[in-house]
Amino acid sequence: VQLQAFGGGLVQAGGSLRLSCAASGRAFSSGAAGWFRQAPGKEREFVASIRWSDRNTFYEHSVKGRFTISGDNAKNSVFLQMNSLKPEDTAIYYCAVVNRNYISSALRDGTRYDYWGQGTEVTVSS
Repeated sequence: VQLQAFGGGLVQAGGSLRLSCAASGRAFSSGAAGWFRQAPGKEREFVASIRWSDRNTFYEHSVKGRFTISGDNAKNSVFLQMNSLKPEDTAIYYCAVVNRNYISSALRDGTRYDYWGQGTEVTVSS
């Protein structure tokens, strides 16, 4: 499975971006998909995930209410709609896929994921 993330760019604070992640194979039919990010000089952190079995979504506290994760199984794609962006959202965003069903707390752990995309850069100016 190969994942490709795109849709990043430069946006002013308060603006919106929509990230997309496309898979080469049937990566979005079981398990879950997630978005993580890594800001300069910081460790990678969980942003959001969607579990395919029940379509439940989970968010990191600072993005809840501003970001929305969704997926289109037929198109092998997962999306991250980001609204009300803040300078602290600046990071490289990565999509990832895990083929097993995990509880929400496990889905926040990047080491659980099986496949990763190459990342797309998001820069939010103040």
